[in-house]
Amino acid sequence: MQNWQSLLKQSITCAEHLPANLGGGDERINKVREIYPMRINPYYLGLIRQKNDPIWNQCVPRMEELQDNVCMEDPLDEENLSPVPNLIHKYPDRVLFLVTSQCAMYCRFCTRKRKVGTGRMVVTSETIAAGIDYLRKNPQIRDVLISGGDPFLLSDSRLEEILKAVREIPSVEIIRIGSRVPCTLPMRVTQRLVRMLKKYHPLYINTHFNHPLEITPQSALACARLADAGIPLSCQTVLLKGVNDDAETMKELMCKLLTIRVRPYYLFQGDMTRGTNHFRTSIDTGKKIMRSLIGHISGLAVPTYAVDAPGGGGKIPLTPDYVQIEGQQLVFTNYLGKTCFYDNAGG
Repeated sequence: MQNWQSLLKQSITCAEHLPANLGGGDERINKVREIYPMRINPYYLGLIRQKNDPIWNQCVPRMEELQDNVCMEDPLDEENLSPVPNLIHKYPDRVLFLVTSQCAMYCRFCTRKRKVGTGRMVVTSETIAAGIDYLRKNPQIRDVLISGGDPFLLSDSRLEEILKAVREIPSVEIIRIGSRVPCTLPMRVTQRLVRMLKKYHPLYINTHFNHPLEITPQSALACARLADAGIPLSCQTVLLKGVNDDAETMKELMCKLLTIRVRPYYLFQGDMTRGTNHFRTSIDTGKKIMRSLIGHISGLAVPTYAVDAPGGGGKIPLTPDYVQIEGQQLVFTNYLGKTCFYDNAGG
């Protein structure tokens, strides 16, 4: 595979460098990227089949991003949940630790759209040191999710420095890395990177695929390298209008993820992030898609559908309604819509 650093340097960052058939030269794109940056590396660009397809929609700026008067800058209230810069402590026993502001491709629906890839997100050796110090002083934290930006955009040596420092804290039991690189720049997952990562078990990786077209021989190889190193892989998919908001697309995606040894984990309702309202679907749409998955494909391929509540309320599972009557006898419908009964009296 081509060297990942050279691919990243060839990324498209303005309308003039985008192919004409994909909107090249459209000044509206440049107006948007002045506020919300654009980066499309050649690998991910090559997945686009035509303008307005599911891959194009995820990576090319649109004017709707500047016309959103519904959503919020910081919908998850991360800034107010940060005791030190770039560390979010929302849940009692775990934290989100942001170690870079860079990504291999800037997703148009990003939760941290307000700052990722811009000067508004400042990550330095000092902020990382402050985060490590916070972990040492708070032994109730047992699970650290390292994210950003994308941690795999760091050099191997810099990422190892962070992993080593976190792993040396006795109270930290589990380290997770949130990375979209296996999807957006899979050649970054080198043998050298994997050899380094496997030294820090128990280590988990949450990756992010949104459409079957993103599952390619290159992404399959990246995931195989990680899985062969004993790293469990899970996927956090976002429900996006114009990308994956239909049952057949979602079925295909979830089943294909299993074939590359990635376990579907969450299907997220889109966050109410300023500049992303045009991607949001109704929760009813999500529930209908879940009905098309549950019972119709392997349980291993069925994610938890959830909304991350605005204001820092945390993740709330959203399950289709199957129960019709709840009492001594439970009456419900199964995945085929057939009425079933269960004695609910107990022993």
